[in-house]
Amino acid sequence: MRPVSGRLDRLRLALHPLASPPGGPGWNIGGFDDLVDADALMPAAVLVGLVPRGDGVGVLLTRRIDALRHHGGQVSFPGGRIDPNDRDAVDAALRETEEEVGIPRALVEPWGYLDPLATITGFRVMPVVAAIDPSYVAVPDPREVAEAFEVDLDYLLAAENRTVRRLDHAGRAREVWEYRYEPQRIWGATAAMLVNLADRLERSA
Repeated sequence: MRPVSGRLDRLRLALHPLASPPGGPGWNIGGFDDLVDADALMPAAVLVGLVPRGDGVGVLLTRRIDALRHHGGQVSFPGGRIDPNDRDAVDAALRETEEEVGIPRALVEPWGYLDPLATITGFRVMPVVAAIDPSYVAVPDPREVAEAFEVDLDYLLAAENRTVRRLDHAGRAREVWEYRYEPQRIWGATAAMLVNLADRLERSA
């Protein structure tokens, strides 16, 4: 196994720099461009938080409470809509992470961006990749988050641990990425962002 620092250095180089946020409605928009208006997507941001530990790197994820209007009960990254008071996607991702799981900005170091992702619910999501100090203590907001947990980065990068579900929706065949990480099911937009991370790493090798 390569040292944790070496793997994180390689990952950091695979990102869009903080000073150059990527454009476009989303790399996946072709999968459902018949359902959403690419010019009317609402801006949102999530934090893809990487936690360096002695035996590897954890990826911070949350499970939403069932009662939420959007993505209730699903596994997701901390994040949400970019508010008018947010300076940019990074500011929004840091704010949402502190609000949802209680991790202060001082413990988070933003590194860069993955490619933007469009969602079937009408959002353009900017994934902000950041390192989280392993001393953090998650305090989930019970109004939004049922639990916070980590998944090993190596597990999420391994192609054999993800599958593509094919389904018919609104008269057209669609493809949805999915990981099974018992007892969690990681799928949809969150899984797609993880696949994008793996693809960017592979292309940068």
